[in-house]
Amino acid sequence: MLEPSPRPSPSRPPAEARRPRRALAAGLGLGLAASALAVLPAGSAAAALDGSGVVISEFYGGGGNGGAEYTHDFVELYNPTDAAVSLDGWSVQYRNNAGTSAAQVTPLTGSIPAGGHYLVQWAKGTGGTKALPTPDATGTVSASATGGQVWLASTTTALNPPVGNVTGAPIVDFLGASPTSPSYEGAPVTAPPANPTSLQRAADGKDRDDNSLDFVVAAPTPQNSGPAPEPEPEPEPEPVDPVDVTIAEIQGTGAETPLDRTALVRTRGVVTASYPTGGFDGFYLQTAGTGGDPKPAEGGASDAVFVWLGSSSVSYPEIGDHVEVVGLPTESNGLTRVDARAASQGSTAVLTEPAEAVKPRELVLPAPELREQYEGELVLPTEAYTVSNNFNLNNFGEIGLAVGDTPLITPTEVARPGTPELDDVKADNAARAIAIDDGSSTNFLGSATNKAIPLPWVSGGDVVRVNATATITDPVVIDWRNNTWKYQPTEQLTAEGDAPATFEDTRTAAPEEVGGDLQLATFNVLNYFTTTGEEWAVAGSGRSCTYYTDREGANVTNDRCDPNGPRGAANQANLERQEAKIVAAINAIDADVISLEEIENSAAFGLDRDEALATLVAALNEQAGADHWAYVPSPAAVPADEDVIRTAFIYQPASVETVGDSVIHDDEAVFFNAREPLAQAFKPAGGADDDAFAVIVNHFKSKSTSGAPSSGDNANGEQGAWNGDRVRQAESLADFTAEFAAEAGTEAVFLTGDFNSYTQEDPLQVLYGEGFTDIASEGEWSYSFSGMSGSLDHVLANEAATAMVTGSDIWEINAVESVAYEYSRSNYNATDFYAPDAYRSSDHEPHVVGIAVGEAEPAPATVVTPGTVQNAYGDVVRVPVQIETEGAAGGRVDLHWNGGIIGSADVVDGKAVVEVPRRVLTPKSYRVLVRYSGDATTQAADGGVTIQVGKARTNLLLSATQPLPAGRSGTLTIRIGNSSGFPATGWVNVVYGGKAFRVFATRGLATITLQPGRVGTHRASVYYEGSATVSPAFGTLSIRVG
Repeated sequence: MLEPSPRPSPSRPPAEARRPRRALAAGLGLGLAASALAVLPAGSAAAALDGSGVVISEFYGGGGNGGAEYTHDFVELYNPTDAAVSLDGWSVQYRNNAGTSAAQVTPLTGSIPAGGHYLVQWAKGTGGTKALPTPDATGTVSASATGGQVWLASTTTALNPPVGNVTGAPIVDFLGASPTSPSYEGAPVTAPPANPTSLQRAADGKDRDDNSLDFVVAAPTPQNSGPAPEPEPEPEPEPVDPVDVTIAEIQGTGAETPLDRTALVRTRGVVTASYPTGGFDGFYLQTAGTGGDPKPAEGGASDAVFVWLGSSSVSYPEIGDHVEVVGLPTESNGLTRVDARAASQGSTAVLTEPAEAVKPRELVLPAPELREQYEGELVLPTEAYTVSNNFNLNNFGEIGLAVGDTPLITPTEVARPGTPELDDVKADNAARAIAIDDGSSTNFLGSATNKAIPLPWVSGGDVVRVNATATITDPVVIDWRNNTWKYQPTEQLTAEGDAPATFEDTRTAAPEEVGGDLQLATFNVLNYFTTTGEEWAVAGSGRSCTYYTDREGANVTNDRCDPNGPRGAANQANLERQEAKIVAAINAIDADVISLEEIENSAAFGLDRDEALATLVAALNEQAGADHWAYVPSPAAVPADEDVIRTAFIYQPASVETVGDSVIHDDEAVFFNAREPLAQAFKPAGGADDDAFAVIVNHFKSKSTSGAPSSGDNANGEQGAWNGDRVRQAESLADFTAEFAAEAGTEAVFLTGDFNSYTQEDPLQVLYGEGFTDIASEGEWSYSFSGMSGSLDHVLANEAATAMVTGSDIWEINAVESVAYEYSRSNYNATDFYAPDAYRSSDHEPHVVGIAVGEAEPAPATVVTPGTVQNAYGDVVRVPVQIETEGAAGGRVDLHWNGGIIGSADVVDGKAVVEVPRRVLTPKSYRVLVRYSGDATTQAADGGVTIQVGKARTNLLLSATQPLPAGRSGTLTIRIGNSSGFPATGWVNVVYGGKAFRVFATRGLATITLQPGRVGTHRASVYYEGSATVSPAFGTLSIRVG
């Protein structure tokens, strides 16, 4: 894995009040860690969610401070199980909020009773009025009142957890107690504690391995291992008459409700969505008769609100019911809702009187700052969407979407860091991003019960792939949860239910044709290790491995093997699953030369360095036929200190042969934390040495911040951590490339592999400056991370090698696929998605390039266009052009008209979109010559296209004095907007009060004086006649008089 996968936040808001101590036992749980390691990995949390282990239940750092009630800081633990748990040899550890070093340790002794608590007392302050209950353990830690990092460990050794999501033995539970904590479970808490408050388990008592959902701020309530004190009886609340309000008044026009959150309100509406199961514990209510037409561009309040019932055991209304709700207007992590729980004096009643149905509102996704006015409303999105993120599909049933025909793009894939263009990409991503969810907060990787629930969306055999078209077919609710705008189905989606969206199946059986005499590919094989974790751990003393397990507890993949042990499969059964997928992928790629990354360096385990590579080639030949594949042997000289993973070459001896031996670039001063480049020259089988070309495979330092914190030019930033090291590795590679090419006697050099650098980042800029070109594949990327697509894997070519390129294809079989299909997720869900095929054989896409060796006659080409392109005046005219030929053409396309060029575009992989700037062509029909320049392997060719330019689109904005006083005149203002970019002119006709008026508009504006009229509502009809470049338009306005 090249970058750490972030743990997504579950889709459930934290409760607003803390459950009494006795109720906590029902919902709390975290798995106990088994082994003791002083250095811990970051990754997906592995704690049990079924109440099977001790957890941190409260943290307080304000003891003795100003405004504090208690004199000491403390940490409280809770045991949700039905048996006492020994804490001997365990500890509670702490470091400050900014800390990334080892912690202060408080050893624990004794045991924590079944269903009981354990109180750890820390330092005393100078204030406070109340002592803690008798502590079960004491320490000297002086904690911060506003946060810090605290964890429970099954060791007394001071630990140094990594930055990011913390999991794995010997940490049992972890709390990042500030929103800015560098380490946390899932995500940091959403609000910090203070002198008078602590962080406590939320009211539902659950442990979701996500601090942002599991902890809330409340008054401290320390409890030791003794019996809980009886709580003070709650006084009976005085009955309060609720205030009648509309839903729009509850919502307001801002991000939060403007109403008093302590005062009951009463409102009515129609139920549009209901979630009695799945964890939302409520329903959506919308004002009767609203919806349908789109809203104005700005302003206004939502006509819908979430009604929180707080439980799945209460009675729920049906979708379509007319309902009256009494409750408190509240906010939950940015979602406005009505707390209608009985505990809040709320109520829900189904009314017998009829109500006008709610109509789904047609929605063009507005800018993020304008979405609040739609919060909770029933909508029918009308735009085309592309899948951008399916990582959360595997655990929360959530799919990230992007408006348009591309996924969200990693900013540094297309723009240089620190530039306005980079900010533009970020803004575009924010404007296009939204998710579609399953109407639940279920974590399908959580408890054993949840793992037994088939995943929605895909359990029926459908696939949801990044870069595929998504079509929303049914009305959905626009919802805000986990800091994300989402479309929710109107009821919880199950594997058996009808989904409100469909997804294009873009799987292909093989890469696209790339032409050429030979094909060159690069493929990261995702830690292919033939030494398994279980095998390695038992083969020597001092070795240990932790594992990721399936839903039955069986080991699947290695989490961590120390010291410096294998990655990849935990045992032989899973190695066979992994190998089957890799073999299927490589044999389908079927390139003549393939560079590999992330394959085992068997020398690290006392074996021949090529042992794993030879095993893979044998498996490939077993399927493809004897001697179909061969591998390039390791050179005699290898670096003294290598990584446990390496790079390698395999090739097909029938079509290609090696020239000389392979060479490893031994520059340990630069590649001490990466894989050294491996170089080999090749030529066509039986060909002359003059036809040789060099390939150098690379695997630069990852972007991960795991391990020692990076600083200086390696600090974590826009280009990820260790960017300075990757730049130095690129500089060293450039020097080595020149040396190897000279020794091999070839001018053509290809650089392949996993550079851990997106296309516009600094390391690749170094190589561009040395004369290398990135061989792209239009509209395809090799990696998907955080819902954005970009290429970490590249094929680069110098000038001589670029001239050989005939085509390029990134074969989308891995990064675009859900991780559910990976061998490492076998039997994680009731639906077992594993299949011995190429799909999700890795987390990186393979990249295939066609190359022509020696002199070749350029192939003929045909220019293909749509025939006719229609646009309105003022729009940019876009003409798609395809060059049909052998392989994938490059070169340039020009549009010629009236003796000049009106538009040009580069051809990439045989495709181009030529843009004619706005207003170059006035409204009429044009016949345009399309001229293709040809390239080194493709002949020039001509074609044609008809461009029909219509008049600019027009919209009328009418306004008038409202209300018009009886007996008084007023003004009707007519604003004429249009798409041309120029103010409109022309005649405007108005009929009002039985009279006709005609006025000439200039600069897009006309006004008419309205004569006095009768009391009532009158209609003004307005017709704009248009102009030579602007279309006519008609509109009406109702005017109130009196």
